[in-house]
Amino acid sequence: MLDQSYYRKTDEIIQYYGPKPASLIPIMQDIQAEYRYLPGELLTYVASQIGVTEAKAFSVATFYENFSFEPKGKYIIKVCDGTACHVRKSMPVKEALMKELGLSHKKHTTDDMMFTVETVSCLGACGLAPTLTVNDEVHPKMTPEKAVDLLEELRGEKA
Repeated sequence: MLDQSYYRKTDEIIQYYGPKPASLIPIMQDIQAEYRYLPGELLTYVASQIGVTEAKAFSVATFYENFSFEPKGKYIIKVCDGTACHVRKSMPVKEALMKELGLSHKKHTTDDMMFTVETVSCLGACGLAPTLTVNDEVHPKMTPEKAVDLLEELRGEKA
């Protein structure tokens, strides 16, 4: 059960775009931007408020890879595994991040909700491979060592 503040904020977002079916995607985007994920309860609520079926809302949310029903960390790290990054060894970079953060193939977010590590098909920065992003900021030519240093930076352990 979500706190009432989630519903109040969602009502503000709905009012901003207008309570109409065409507003579904921008409303979902703003909710996810606010909470770093899309709570299922809120999606059900949004559907009822804007006049779409719950099935329609969930089908849209699951169609677009950008939407997540799982809470994500403050820092969302996306490691590219496209062809250029893969052949330049992006997976050892991801493995170093996962090991340093105590994550696994089933667990992608740290318990303190600071970091989420994901693999993506392409970041569109092939000339900078291997590449990762932190909250959409590109970090080129990564190595496992550089990735661990980046985590230390993000944790505030380095100046």
